[in-house]
Amino acid sequence: MLPKNIELQEGNSLSDENLFDQEDYIKARVDEYIWQKSIEAGISRQRFLRILATMLGGTAIGGLARPLPARSQINTSNASKTKGSKILKPLPPGYISHSKGTLEMNWETMYGRGYLVPNDWFYVHNRNTPPAFDPSTWRLRIEGTGVSVPCEFTYDEIIAMPSISVTSAIECAANGRRFFEEAYNTPLSGTRWRLGAIGVAEWTGVPLSILLERAGLKSTARDVLVEGADLASLDEKGTQSKFSSVVPIAKATADNSLIVYAMNGEPLPPDHGQPCRVIFPGWAGNANVKWIERIEVSETPIYTQWVLNQMVLIGPDYPAISPYKGKLITYQNVKSAFELAWPATLSAGNYLLRGRSWSGKGKIVRVEVSLDGGRTWQFARLREPNFPFAWVRWDIDWNPTPGKYSLQARATDNLGNTQPSTVPWNDVGLLYGGVVSHPVTVQG
Repeated sequence: MLPKNIELQEGNSLSDENLFDQEDYIKARVDEYIWQKSIEAGISRQRFLRILATMLGGTAIGGLARPLPARSQINTSNASKTKGSKILKPLPPGYISHSKGTLEMNWETMYGRGYLVPNDWFYVHNRNTPPAFDPSTWRLRIEGTGVSVPCEFTYDEIIAMPSISVTSAIECAANGRRFFEEAYNTPLSGTRWRLGAIGVAEWTGVPLSILLERAGLKSTARDVLVEGADLASLDEKGTQSKFSSVVPIAKATADNSLIVYAMNGEPLPPDHGQPCRVIFPGWAGNANVKWIERIEVSETPIYTQWVLNQMVLIGPDYPAISPYKGKLITYQNVKSAFELAWPATLSAGNYLLRGRSWSGKGKIVRVEVSLDGGRTWQFARLREPNFPFAWVRWDIDWNPTPGKYSLQARATDNLGNTQPSTVPWNDVGLLYGGVVSHPVTVQG
């Protein structure tokens, strides 16, 4: 005879009730697991749940679920709708793309937005479709003559380590390449970015120094190579090799150099390096390798073809210093951009011009704006926050009459670096930092 507090409804059975009880029990055990793991990892329960959400299936009891992340599967379906795009995330409306693997941030859409660039709008430069990620098999290997205990780390081990969050920009070294073409009336190969190959996000991860210490970092260590999973060609013959970058040990062990697994409070999206990438604040985008698999620490300088051929400024103003063909690219320079369409069309009347300025070497302390093509300048209002290695938002009042205008902005950082009016030529069109003239038409 059934207890009086249990009533069978049509279509139900005792086994259904027992299953319901069992599911409650399992759910309670999952909650206990989540609390325990978040405490062990020293992170909030909410952040742990976000990380856990990257996995499919299973209750995660005894470890993270093992199938491929849900985001990857969903976005793979989206990729088929974009006719061979190498980008997995849904393309935002009004996006700017130069090839199947590029997504340039639309500056007009940043008007009125907050300090950070949403993940969906963040620029993308993928040489190939993001590689698949299986948390049960992925490993990050640390080796080389600069460590005494070569080792491997699993995804679970990395997300359980002490973590910090850093607000920083990532900017492609070729951002602004199109302005080299226009200034010198010379076409260049590669993506013809304007100024949208940049984004600022909050990156969460483990300081790289912690992993290097666990690998027995030697006092004689000198260079650190970071290698990703994506294959790309370095020469006309189509020879394939894994993309990599090299930083000195001082940069690798800086407090804000991270092995990142989360972006703007969400698990790192596939297009931005899932499961892990490196962040070296201030350095050009190619140093911030995605989909990382291997780190080599060396007691001697590391010279890779990626660094020697693609991370240098080559031109008459950049003498070669062996073995480099030109000046090695490290930190980004100072730039400014208006939050306007290109070209922009506005209506006459009162208008609040907005923009953002940034520097790879520090914090922006001054922004000047010209409304008449550089003849006169006035100071813009800087708005908080203003983080070093990220950017500052600024604005200025404008009451234009109908006509055509050329707006300019130039910024200065706390080290005294100011945007010049002209920039020396380099053969690949990298690190354009000159003042840009933004065309605007004001209608009556």
